[in-house]
Amino acid sequence: MMTKAELFERLNQTEWTDFEIKEALDKLPKNVWESVSSFSNTHGGWIVFGVRERRKQSGVVYEIQGVNNVEKLETDFTNTLRGGQKFNQRIASQPQRFDIDGKIVVAFYIPMSEYKPVYIGTPAETYIRLGSSDQHATPFEVNALLRDQSFGKKSNEVVIGSSFIDINQSSFQDYRNYVRMYNPALKYNTLNDEDFCIKTGIVVNGMLTIGGLLMFGKLEKILEFNHDFIIDYIEIPGANIKEAHTRYTYRMQEQENIWDYFKAISYRLRTRLDNPYSPLANGFAPDDESQMYCVREALVNFLAHADYFSEIHSTVRVYDNSIELQNPGSFPVDLKMVGLSLVSQPRNPNILRFFKLAKLSENGGYGIDKINEWKQLTGSEVTINSSITYSEVKFLMPINANQRQSTPNG
Repeated sequence: MMTKAELFERLNQTEWTDFEIKEALDKLPKNVWESVSSFSNTHGGWIVFGVRERRKQSGVVYEIQGVNNVEKLETDFTNTLRGGQKFNQRIASQPQRFDIDGKIVVAFYIPMSEYKPVYIGTPAETYIRLGSSDQHATPFEVNALLRDQSFGKKSNEVVIGSSFIDINQSSFQDYRNYVRMYNPALKYNTLNDEDFCIKTGIVVNGMLTIGGLLMFGKLEKILEFNHDFIIDYIEIPGANIKEAHTRYTYRMQEQENIWDYFKAISYRLRTRLDNPYSPLANGFAPDDESQMYCVREALVNFLAHADYFSEIHSTVRVYDNSIELQNPGSFPVDLKMVGLSLVSQPRNPNILRFFKLAKLSENGGYGIDKINEWKQLTGSEVTINSSITYSEVKFLMPINANQRQSTPNG
């Protein structure tokens, strides 16, 4: 619900990502359906009928004009949303009326759709919200929306033709030893390898799950299933790519699977971040408040939330003054909610569970609590950006904090 005060507050703002006004004095405007599609495909938003936009030299002003036939507008709009002819899906939305000096303004909240894309007639008429405007989605963005239909589900599917022998035993035994050391109370620790895989969801009905294969599989089997699998880690000397005097001083070689990437990336980051001595073998104390601990939590969530079937791949870039974690796939929540009580279903729930069993992740969100600790520790900001096709978390480094030199490729 939106209050009248909130409506006026929105009208006094200069740009809306989740709020759109339409004049609609006597009938529905034709371009309203583009806004319905774009809100459904992003994070939802309000469509408000009965407000007129006027441009003056002093700027844009919004006038309450009202709607002449409220019942007809509400019926026409609701029937079109639910009729199944205009859109490829039925959309549920209830009207909310505001009486402003005798003029009736009608607002509908369009929720984010669970099944994307939502389009007008054909997939070519798919829209997304960019800033305060509705934009045609590109084929690349439409494909990303289609993959989002399996958000939180795909990693639990099995890989047909796979089996226990497709697990990389070096990675798997390293993981089991890690779990035994840092989660000794786990009852699965006493199981043999095959039973452990069954109990933890690495194997289902004799086949590896997608998450199990990506996390612990042999590289050749992963590439057979997903030709584009790679997680890129690059150290770049400069504040950005343009300022770098050379392309990079270190680029990680191809690893076998997600677990091996996690271990290798953690090792590199440890050499560049504040990471005080810890009595524990994994380098972290029980109440660790180091920079590395903050970034590790973000790294785990970064790996668990990646869209591994996108044409682009996950990348960690380490600059002189920042660490950037860029993932294919959008955040499933509006970025305005980040920093609040964010507990969200991960894109790859079993991958996150594997990390949790090793005590490497403490929440199901995006490491937001650790991001807040980073700000407190360093005084430096963390920026978060997201679009339909990618998401990014960027840790800004405190001044003089990253003086350790990168070790060149050897």
